[in-house]
Amino acid sequence: MPPTAASLNLLLDAVDRLRLTPLTAAQQQTIREVPYSQPNRLRDVVAGLLPGHDVVLAGTLERRLLAATTGRPGTWLLADLSGQPHETRAWPGWAAQHLRLHTPGRWVSRTDLTGAAVARLTRPRILLAALYRPEYFPLPRFPLAISDLARAARSTLSGQVNLMDMQLGATLDDIIGAVRAQRPDILGVSATFGQHDLMTRLLDAVQDDVPLVLAGGSLTVRNEALLLERYPQLLIARGAGEPTIRDVIAHWHGDLERDQIHGIGYVGAARGGAFTLARRRTAVVPNRDADDFFPELDLMQDTFAHQGVAQLETTRGCTSKCSFCPRGHKGAWAGGAPEQLPWMLAALDEEFNRHPGISRTLYLVDEEAIGRGDDAVPRALAVAAEITKAGFRWETSCRIDQVAHPGHDTDWHVERAHMWRTLVRDGLRRCLFGVESGVTSILERFNKETTAEQNALGIRTLSALGTPTRFTYITFDQLMTVEELRATHAFLGRTDLLLRPLPHLSAEQIVDGVRDPGFVAEHSTGRPFYTGVSYMLVSMECLIGAAYTRQVQAAGLAGQVRPSMGRVDAAFADSRIGVCSERAQLWVDRNFAIDYTLKSLEKVLDGEPRRQVRAARVVIKDAAFTILTGMINLVDGYVDPSQGVPLTAGLDALLDAEFDRLRDRMATTVPAVVAALPGQAADRLVYEHQRWAASTGWELINAADPCGT
Repeated sequence: MPPTAASLNLLLDAVDRLRLTPLTAAQQQTIREVPYSQPNRLRDVVAGLLPGHDVVLAGTLERRLLAATTGRPGTWLLADLSGQPHETRAWPGWAAQHLRLHTPGRWVSRTDLTGAAVARLTRPRILLAALYRPEYFPLPRFPLAISDLARAARSTLSGQVNLMDMQLGATLDDIIGAVRAQRPDILGVSATFGQHDLMTRLLDAVQDDVPLVLAGGSLTVRNEALLLERYPQLLIARGAGEPTIRDVIAHWHGDLERDQIHGIGYVGAARGGAFTLARRRTAVVPNRDADDFFPELDLMQDTFAHQGVAQLETTRGCTSKCSFCPRGHKGAWAGGAPEQLPWMLAALDEEFNRHPGISRTLYLVDEEAIGRGDDAVPRALAVAAEITKAGFRWETSCRIDQVAHPGHDTDWHVERAHMWRTLVRDGLRRCLFGVESGVTSILERFNKETTAEQNALGIRTLSALGTPTRFTYITFDQLMTVEELRATHAFLGRTDLLLRPLPHLSAEQIVDGVRDPGFVAEHSTGRPFYTGVSYMLVSMECLIGAAYTRQVQAAGLAGQVRPSMGRVDAAFADSRIGVCSERAQLWVDRNFAIDYTLKSLEKVLDGEPRRQVRAARVVIKDAAFTILTGMINLVDGYVDPSQGVPLTAGLDALLDAEFDRLRDRMATTVPAVVAALPGQAADRLVYEHQRWAASTGWELINAADPCGT
C-alpha cells in the first residue's frame, strides 16, 4: 500500500472517532480524492465533514499531525498520520508545558491543549510567494525555494502555510489579493534575477498590510541595501532559508529577538548593516538543514498540470570557487544521506501517478552531485540506486573534475569511469557539466581549477562511456583577447571530443583510449562540440560581489551598477569583442523563449518525442555557431578596435540574414516535432513557434539563465 494511502486510512479512522456517525463511502472517497500532499485542501475537506469542530493539519509530509477539537473544552484529538506513536515525535520546545498526551505510546490520543498550544498550532498565518516571468520562461519548474521553506515552517508545528507561484498561473495581482484576503502574519517572497520590479511592485502594494515580510532569493541578497533603504521594516534572508523561516516563526511568537534569527539582514543588522553592497558568506546551516533538503509537495500537481518538471535536491552547495559566482556557499558542500530518500521518492511516485503522461524524470538541481570525501562515489551510487528502485530516471549537474583530474592516478580515473557507467545503468538520463571554456587562460581567469586538455579528456570519457551530457559554456567575457575568442570558436567547433558510446570496451580501455589520438579519430562521431552546449553565445555577467567583477573593476572596465539584475555593467577590453557580445545577446534573447520551450519540453518527454525536440534544438545551435563564425570573420576584418561602427553594421546584417535562414529551417522542423508530441505539448510549441516567427527587430529582455538549468 502506498504510504499516503496508509496515512489516509488513519485519517479516516481519526475522523470517524470524532463523528456521531461513521463516514459514508462517498464521504471517504471525497477525502481520498484530495492529494495527500496538499494539506490545506485536505484540512478544509475534513473540516467540512466535522461540523462544529476546529480542525488543524500540521507537520511535514512524511509525518502529518491532525488536531481536532473533541467537544470537551481544552481536549483535542491528535492523530499522527504516519502511524508512529506520538512519543517518537521530536516535539517542539513549547509542547512540554502546553500539551499533555493521554496515550503517548499510540498514534492517536486525546490531548489536553492550553490556549497557548492552540495559538501555536494555528498561528502565524504564513503566505509564501514565488515571483516569475512566464513571458520569458514559458514552462515551469517545481518551486523548490518556497516548498523547502514550507517544510521547514511546518516542522515547527506552529502556524499554517499557503503557497503561491507565478509560474502556475497566479499573477502579481492575485498575490496582492491573497495578502488582503488571507491577512497573513508573515509574507515570504522569493525573487531572482530580472524580478526586482515585480518585488518592488508587490512590496509597495502590501507593506502596510503584513506585520512581517521576509524576502529571499539570489537577487534579493545581492540587493539587500537597496531594498532595506526602500523598505526599512523588511527582513532579508541572506542564506539557506530553512533555519531563517523557523527562527522568524519563533520571533513572531516572542521566543527570539530579531538579532537572534539565523542568516537575517535588516536595518541596523551587524556585518555591515543595511546600507552596503558588500558580499557576505551564507550563514552556517545548522542541525537538520545540513542534510535534509526535501520540500513539501503542495504545488507538484499544479506544476505537472502546467507541463512543468519535478525538481529535488540531494546535495547543497558547491566544491568550487568560480570567480564569476558571487554565492556565499562557494567551497561549502554537504551531501544528503541516501537512506533519507525512500519516503520522499514514494511520495513523488504518487504525484507522478496522477499524471502518467509526464516523463518519470527527477531533476536534481544539485550544483555538484558527486561532491568530495572518501565516500563520494559510494554515496552517489547509493542515491542512484534508491532513485532507480523507485522507478525514476534523473538528471543532475557536477564538475568535469569528477571525470578527469590531472592530480589523480589511473586507478582513480577507472573508478570514476565505473561510477559513471553505473549511474547511467541506474537511471541517469543526463548530467550537466559547467566546462565554461576550452581555453586554459580563460579557465584560469574564471578560477575553474581545470584546463582545456582536462575538459577535452572529460568530454571524451563521458561520451565514450555512453553518459548523456550537456555542457554550459561562456563564449564572451570582458577580459578576453581576440586570440582567446578564436580559440573559443575553435574549441566549440572541435569534432574530436564527442565520441561514440563504446559499451563493449572496459573502463580501463576507455580511460587509456581517450588519451590516444588514434583511438579518438577511430571513434569520433564527427559532431562538433557545440551541439552538446545548452545555450550558445552566452556572455559573462559581472554579478555584484563576484571575484571576476573585481577583476573587471581593477581593469577600469566597470560601469553602472544595476541592482535590479544583481550585476554591474562592464565594457570589454577589446571593444570589437564587446560589439560581438552585444549582438550575440540580442540573438540569444530573440530566440530564448522558443529554445527554452524546446528545452523544457525535452525534460517532460521520453522516446521519439524527446529525440525530435532535441534535434530541433540542434538547428538553433547550428545557427548560433554560424553567427559566431561570421563574427570571427568580421572581427578579423577590423584590426583597429576603434572601427566599431562598420563592425556593428556588418554584425547587424549577419544577424538579420541568419535569423531569416533559421526561421525558414524552423518552419519545416517544428511541424515534424509537433506531429510527434502529445496534445498539450504540441499546442505549447505551436504557440511559442508562432510568437517567435512573428517577432520583428532585436531587443534585450535580460532573460539569460545564469545557472544553465
